Amino acid sequence: MDPTLAARALSAATEITSTALSGDDPGAVLDTVVARAAELADADLGLAMVSADDGRVVVEAAHYATAGEPGDEDNGESLRGLALPADSAAGRVARGGEPVASADFTVDPRTAPFVPAELHGYGAFAAAPFGSGGRVLGALTVYRKRGREPFSAGTVEMLVAFAAQAGVVLALAEGANARHRVALYEERERIARELHDVIVQRLYGAGMQLDRVRRNMRKRFAQADGARLSDAIDQLDQTIEEIRGTVRALRSPEPRHDTGTPTDLAESARGEVRIAGELLGYPPTLELSGEFADIPAERADHIRAALREALSNVVRHSGASETRVTLARDSDGVKLRVRDNGSGVPQGVATRGLRHLAERADAAGGKFFLNSSPSLGTLVAFDLPLD
Repeated sequence: MDPTLAARALSAATEITSTALSGDDPGAVLDTVVARAAELADADLGLAMVSADDGRVVVEAAHYATAGEPGDEDNGESLRGLALPADSAAGRVARGGEPVASADFTVDPRTAPFVPAELHGYGAFAAAPFGSGGRVLGALTVYRKRGREPFSAGTVEMLVAFAAQAGVVLALAEGANARHRVALYEERERIARELHDVIVQRLYGAGMQLDRVRRNMRKRFAQADGARLSDAIDQLDQTIEEIRGTVRALRSPEPRHDTGTPTDLAESARGEVRIAGELLGYPPTLELSGEFADIPAERADHIRAALREALSNVVRHSGASETRVTLARDSDGVKLRVRDNGSGVPQGVATRGLRHLAERADAAGGKFFLNSSPSLGTLVAFDLPLD
């Protein structure tokens, strides 16, 4: 490998490591990985593809190195979610771990049958396995516009090394974020426990004593004194209720958008829908059925996260003009439905967020469904038992 190129690759890897370990979201770090890979390879386009359950590879991050390219105005967003079959070069790289390079992948018999329309303007192509710890997660691919020279062996070697290093960095970032979340949850639980077990009990005891004094000595008090004592007792009761609400909020692993009075799941749903409406430019319809105030915090957190991810996908990807959210509680548990009339999700494509929702539902003993088509829009369903 050329020493100058190796030095640039090392500098880029160091930058990505610093960014990842500073606490940035792994998805944002992946965007940086793709951008640096395209720059190092002197490519016009870089893609990071992640393996799906059916063997396909799905674009999770894209970067146009040349200004003015189609889709450059949306920072590669138009390519996110693009799926390539398992037999494509990227699919084989993601499955077998061996790099692939071609002078023109639109005519190369190994790659030509699998070139999507979005990439027809490119020729030179290289793909390297992307992952960490011996486990390949996908492929990092770079492209040059048709007519440009192919990628040299040294550039492909650099891409392979860089992809391996970036995979390790992403694993470190996800691990660091997980450790930070665990530490945060433990601290919140400690504060909640002390508030409930110490402060609330003391206030409750003080209120009971004051109430007993008021009843036993009512005749000795002037009317004004009795009113002041009753008011003090009412304030203690209100303070206890507010602290209990704070305890419920502290024990919620999902951060709330508001910092005011803690709310139940129904209020959280209204807040999520209101925020989505501000981003969409129209208010989604919200239908609530059943009682949500007494749902255990851990169950409510799962529902809240599912609603937030579903609405986030509507905002970012659907182009919908109508969105309907239904939240119902019955004897079987809580059922969430988010429907939109947008462009739908391509068959077989699962974004990172939706995969996480499926894993969340499975871990919690619930069910996750996704129905989507270009003509009918998308339905996200998340069912969770309360037992």
